[in-house]
Amino acid sequence: MRVIRWEPFGDVDTLFNRLMPDWRRLALDSGDRKLDWAPSADISETDKEYVIRAELPAVHKEDVQVTLDDGMITIKGERKQQKNDKNEKFHRVETFYGSFERRFSLPDNVNADTIRCESKDGILTVHIPKIETVKQGPKQITVQ
Repeated sequence: MRVIRWEPFGDVDTLFNRLMPDWRRLALDSGDRKLDWAPSADISETDKEYVIRAELPAVHKEDVQVTLDDGMITIKGERKQQKNDKNEKFHRVETFYGSFERRFSLPDNVNADTIRCESKDGILTVHIPKIETVKQGPKQITVQ
């Protein structure tokens, strides 16, 4: 059994960031400074695998790393700001740029050697196959 560090306010921070995504823009002098952001992720499960889908628009696959360490899968990278045309004048910029990192704990029944990733249309999909377990029928146990 793995010990997972409990962060009592982690979920509150995530909820706050999703409900009020612009609070950091108000709190920080954005200027040319890069702001941290966290891509949205969906996690699903089939009979054969777990699937993580992370939204990474405008992030090149070369700028993303997926690692597995001690039962935690980490997706991290950077969304780089595009070069601005000198003749182009921005009136509003709502896109976050900069580094990001998302971590997910994995259950014990995954096959770490066959995890694979693919990136298409701004979605990173991580396929995490399950270890096949032999299902046994009911077993009668004699009371002594």
